[in-house]
Amino acid sequence: MKKFNFDRFRLRKVRLDELNDRVLLLNLYLTQAAVLILGLLILWFQNPSLQMMFSLMNPGRIALWGILFALGVILVDLLVSRWVPPEVTDDGGINEMLFKERPLWHIIVISFVVSVCEELLFRGAIQAAWGPYWTSILFAAIHVRYLQHWLMTGMVFGISYGLGWIYIQTGSLWTPILAHFVIDLVMGCILRYRREE
Repeated sequence: MKKFNFDRFRLRKVRLDELNDRVLLLNLYLTQAAVLILGLLILWFQNPSLQMMFSLMNPGRIALWGILFALGVILVDLLVSRWVPPEVTDDGGINEMLFKERPLWHIIVISFVVSVCEELLFRGAIQAAWGPYWTSILFAAIHVRYLQHWLMTGMVFGISYGLGWIYIQTGSLWTPILAHFVIDLVMGCILRYRREE
């Protein structure tokens, strides 16, 4: 029987200067497709009530919780970026590369795709089995680019836990999706338009 040679497959760190815009976007959308498929597969076996999960019974409450949480996260992030040295919040330049030249419509699309896919997997599928604490640990762990900085890892964990908490409070997955969307959209626009000043 022929043995498979695993030595040929090595993971290596990709430098930012090796990425071009096309590769970055392809990586982003393929990753989000994988997250969406994984979330749907988990939900298939959990067989939740999708009607309850995506309930819009109280849209005002959903909007209030989602937008207030997002504004709180954005405020904390802006304060941290103002008072903490840039090397502590460095993500390797990925976010800047992703948003710096992007038109507004594409920032909106990216923010929407990421918020729907990630919240379906983490809040919709995983949190139902693991709870918000362990889900947030996993959420922080997959944001690999932040793991080298304890402050950013803690912030990602806190944001994830908050998203799980507002989902529990409202009972609708639209709440964390809205909050995640607003956070990504505003932060993407800040990165995009700050450079033009």
